[in-house]
Amino acid sequence: MTEEWREDRIGSALRGENPTVLRRLDAGFAVIGDIQFLPGYAVLLADDPAVGRLSDLPKARRLSFLDGMDRLGEAVERACGRLDTGFRRVNLEILGNTDGFLHAHVWPRYEWEPADLVGLPVWLYPQETWRDDRHALGPRHDGLRAAIGEELDRLAE
Repeated sequence: MTEEWREDRIGSALRGENPTVLRRLDAGFAVIGDIQFLPGYAVLLADDPAVGRLSDLPKARRLSFLDGMDRLGEAVERACGRLDTGFRRVNLEILGNTDGFLHAHVWPRYEWEPADLVGLPVWLYPQETWRDDRHALGPRHDGLRAAIGEELDRLAE
């Protein structure tokens, strides 16, 4: 599969072509992040690429999106807590400063992070960290993907 899905993450998810999709939720797609310097990083994508802000959604869909963000956050928390004894917490963020479509970031945070960064927003990590191929999503993350997916399933019951 080519990397064209990156140009249209939501459309490719709707077409079943986005390889990062973990699960379809009520108001979006739970996906694992392309970069995994903090293992378990995930994103909730709204299921309509025309939606740019949370406030663009009708109240019921807005609440459904926020519920999905909560569910994905708890799934990442459970999976990462089980797989890494250094897990601390998750940070949940809806920013929208770069990508114009509604999405929410779920960042696991760890005790083993550099002392000068562990208490700061993840966006302050050096740019080279974000571009380092060693942290790119790949087959070595299959177990993590499965664990988050299983937790998403458990939380749906």
